[in-house]
Amino acid sequence: MVDLESDIKNCVGTLLKGGTILYPTDTVWGLGCDALNEAAVEKIFTIKQRPKEKSMIILLADAREVLQYVAAPPPDIIAIIESFDRPTTVIYDGALGFPDNVVNKDGSIAIRVTTDPFCKALIKRFRKPLVSTSANISGRPTPSIYSMIDSNIIINVNYVVTHRQNDDTIGAPSRIVRINDDGEIDVIRA
Repeated sequence: MVDLESDIKNCVGTLLKGGTILYPTDTVWGLGCDALNEAAVEKIFTIKQRPKEKSMIILLADAREVLQYVAAPPPDIIAIIESFDRPTTVIYDGALGFPDNVVNKDGSIAIRVTTDPFCKALIKRFRKPLVSTSANISGRPTPSIYSMIDSNIIINVNYVVTHRQNDDTIGAPSRIVRINDDGEIDVIRA
């Protein structure tokens, strides 16, 4: 049994080497890598067998970090993010600093500020954003719990987090929204 601190250290070591991780998020089990490492992101696309046109979600640990990765976020974005009562991914125009294979072809980026203690600690320790995409082969069901994850996913990542593997709490994918020019929130996925 690996403890939480060992999981975080092993994840950071894997991510620093451009590796991929299988980890529990504030929603479902996810595949992750350094969101700023183009080669690592390619590995995620390969593991998921996902079309390159479909962009992935980025996880950050703190709402203030959005200001570093988005060209012109709404002026009150930190308050908006902190007001969310459930995991919510926001699509922003004008992604900054990400490799092309992370950014949508229209220049937008999907970012979720995590509230999960494990993910928050991992991102803070790693000091970079993480890719977070559901741990399934593209087109197959999203695994809410570890036991639902396809063995092909498990054997193809570089590190599998042990934290929450026995947790049977069913998680749901995040809500996805876009904030339009007048500050209204358009819900894309409820």
